[in-house]
Amino acid sequence: MGLLDDFMDLKWRYKAFMPLIAALPLMYYAFEGLQIDAIRTSISLPFLGTLHFGAYYVFLIVPIIVMIVTNTVNQLGGLNGLETVCPAIVIFGLMAFSPAYILMVGPLFFWLILAYFNVRGKIFVGNAGSFAIGITIASFAVISDLKVSLLISLLPYIFNSAIILLAVFFVHKKAAVTFDGKRLSSESRKSLVTTITYHRPLTERQVVIIISAIVALFALLGVLTQLLT
Repeated sequence: MGLLDDFMDLKWRYKAFMPLIAALPLMYYAFEGLQIDAIRTSISLPFLGTLHFGAYYVFLIVPIIVMIVTNTVNQLGGLNGLETVCPAIVIFGLMAFSPAYILMVGPLFFWLILAYFNVRGKIFVGNAGSFAIGITIASFAVISDLKVSLLISLLPYIFNSAIILLAVFFVHKKAAVTFDGKRLSSESRKSLVTTITYHRPLTERQVVIIISAIVALFALLGVLTQLLT
């Protein structure tokens, strides 16, 4: 899907629903677990209690998780290190207390290698990498039953996607930053990057560090929530 988008530059109206195709194997896994009562189809939320979905979990919740995670991870990018460091932080948070952490050791190892070169501007992730890591994170969260931790960890991503979509649909303008050769700055707040650089010129590395710190904070909150639920 990512390669197709890189080659064809698909419109978001089509790209947004493409992860549903990739969700089919995970839906099958969830369905098999539902048949033998080996998968939890409820979600426990702080202050709200436990929400039971039953079969709707397989056919509705799992596809929504995959679609949202993949698209939000894909939308937060464009700067060296942003598309690799932040997902790695989320993965670390999900692995912290998961008995199935071994499933992510291999992907995380290769992702950290990619992050090293990506931060230095020698390798670019593109949509292929963003889609792949987004679907991987969603799948691991479902298999490990870490859906609440995933939701909390992804709040910066969701915020970024929300303001991007609001700007596109209501203002009909895309987020944009200006680069003077050393620093990035913006005249509007239509994404997480433009919000941070709004009338505040920062280097690319500074922006990546700030956003990574924000993601790390919410990943930590996700871990703490997992311990309390």
